[in-house]
Amino acid sequence: MTTTHGIPRPAAGVLMTALMILATALSSAAQFTSLVTFTGTNGDGPFQENLVQGKNGNLYGTTTYGGTFGDGTIFEVTTGGTLTTLYNFSNTPDGANPYAGLVLGTDGNFYGTTFEGGATDQGTVFKVTAAGVVTILHSFSGTDGELPYGALVQGTDGNFYGTTEAGGPTSPGYGTVFKITKAGALTTLHSFDDTTDGYYPYTGLVQGTNGTFYGTTTGGPGANFGTVFKITSTGTYTLLHTFINSDGWEPEGQLIQATNGNFYGTTVRGGADALGEVFKISASGTFTLLHSFTTVADGYEPTAGLVQASDGNFYGTTLGGADGEGNIFEITKLGVVTQLHSFSGDDGGSDGASPFGGLVQHTSGVLFGTTTGGGGAGGEGTVFSQNQALKAFVKTIPTSGKVGTSVTILGTNIGSATKVTFGGGATATVTTNTSTYITTKVPTGAKTGKVEVFSPGCTCSTLVNFTVP
Repeated sequence: MTTTHGIPRPAAGVLMTALMILATALSSAAQFTSLVTFTGTNGDGPFQENLVQGKNGNLYGTTTYGGTFGDGTIFEVTTGGTLTTLYNFSNTPDGANPYAGLVLGTDGNFYGTTFEGGATDQGTVFKVTAAGVVTILHSFSGTDGELPYGALVQGTDGNFYGTTEAGGPTSPGYGTVFKITKAGALTTLHSFDDTTDGYYPYTGLVQGTNGTFYGTTTGGPGANFGTVFKITSTGTYTLLHTFINSDGWEPEGQLIQATNGNFYGTTVRGGADALGEVFKISASGTFTLLHSFTTVADGYEPTAGLVQASDGNFYGTTLGGADGEGNIFEITKLGVVTQLHSFSGDDGGSDGASPFGGLVQHTSGVLFGTTTGGGGAGGEGTVFSQNQALKAFVKTIPTSGKVGTSVTILGTNIGSATKVTFGGGATATVTTNTSTYITTKVPTGAKTGKVEVFSPGCTCSTLVNFTVP
């Protein structure tokens, strides 16, 4: 199986129709800004990286290489582009080469994985404070998994869930799904065997509103084109879809659940021209192909997943593009694609190249992402923003909870809030109110629905419903 640990090879395609050219025309509304250039000493090669917003409104992430020891870094970057290196990995005992980004926990700390390093050089799970203090929670040993490639997700039970690309209790190990507590107690929920359930889950999981986790494998079973699966917090596994190449091959990006309840994702290859796909799948497994990438200029091999933004559309990245160095694209729920920016900066370029990691929407409405290469003489990667003039919103950590549950609300310009309401119009008592976050508790009378913040700087609501059991 071909992996994307290096730069994927281009593939030829066919000419687009006039309609597709129109649909994928460069948008004049796109406002792209290159914010940070990595130089090696401050990091190198943010790879399958999804930035995450912290309580202070800044973004946090990792680089796979670079830093003091060359084993990767954890960094903080402001929305204006000021970068601070918070931590330098040193291989042992803390880990090396974090391919994925971080997740913000309900305790205000960030959690992540390293692909290698640790006690046995097979990867770690770690916690890091906003100030850069790292605690190693677990070092993989092989039988409990090895080489965690994807990001973690915090479940509604407070535990973290993730995957390892390889390892497991039997040899050869085809990867695992695991659960880990904040204290570092790890439980292997599922070990892939290739024959019936797939193998090599590159990416992490997403928890659906039904409480079940959803994920993908890059290979197997049968024709070895990959799968979509679901798994409960206790390890009950269900195969939802097996790719057959014509509908996609090798999903490497994390799934997302959209506001309509369906899950959306990408495949690196497959389809009519073998250049990758965008798809949706229901919680029960009904599969729909939304878009096939057909030319290098259209973009190819979307290695990352999608983000659903505040306009309801999806945004993502590909390789290829007009200049061959990658694209930022928008896609509607009906599958209509618009190209927003084509990267042109390989070694020596200014805007970056190879955006493997996808995008995140900041609560200000602006999209942010990273490129693995380009941006400077050494081509060590960049951080960029893409401003589509999308509306601001607020985001809750966690996204569900009973009455009395502590909730952090992230936002932009939400200081001096006059009112915070949960579904059903229940008014919450504000404990802390800054310009970038509010702390409160789920109020009596709250029902499942949007959380709204009323403040002079932003009267904003969540994009998704806050679930009250």
